[in-house]
Amino acid sequence: PADDEARLVTATCGGVRVSSVYVPNGRAVGHEQFRYKLHWLARVRDYLAAELLHFPQMIVMGDFNIAPQDRDVHDPAAWHEQILCSTPERAALAELHALGLHDSFRLFEADAGHYSWWDYRQGAFRRNLGLRIDLILVSEALRARCSGASIDRDPRTWERASDHTPVLLELT
Repeated sequence: PADDEARLVTATCGGVRVSSVYVPNGRAVGHEQFRYKLHWLARVRDYLAAELLHFPQMIVMGDFNIAPQDRDVHDPAAWHEQILCSTPERAALAELHALGLHDSFRLFEADAGHYSWWDYRQGAFRRNLGLRIDLILVSEALRARCSGASIDRDPRTWERASDHTPVLLELT
């Protein structure tokens, strides 16, 4: 969707439509940037719904800046209704799931305690005080080809590492 910020790139590879997203952070619940985030997600939902009509095999991946559930947050009580964990953000993500997009990581791992982002402050990575906000969503038509999903924590240990670490999906 047209926007001043480059937040979506899409390509077709081997018959699979792949969209990489960088969802706005939103700054704080109720902030103008939060409203922009929700509006942006609604526009992306409409875009993906149209894309699915032409490309049933679809992957949508990237930094969603939303922890899907409490099990994706190191301290759900502290993050309750805060940015990245608010009810409106999770509802917007649920609307993507309603299109038939599945959280690939959760196809293979049900347990809590797996994160893809840790704040740089207070030894958050060392103490595993993170959130799982980097996601790979797969369409129903592609779900059967998923053979594994994981989070690679190793790059987060490197010098001058990003506060995010890669999430991976294996297809057969």
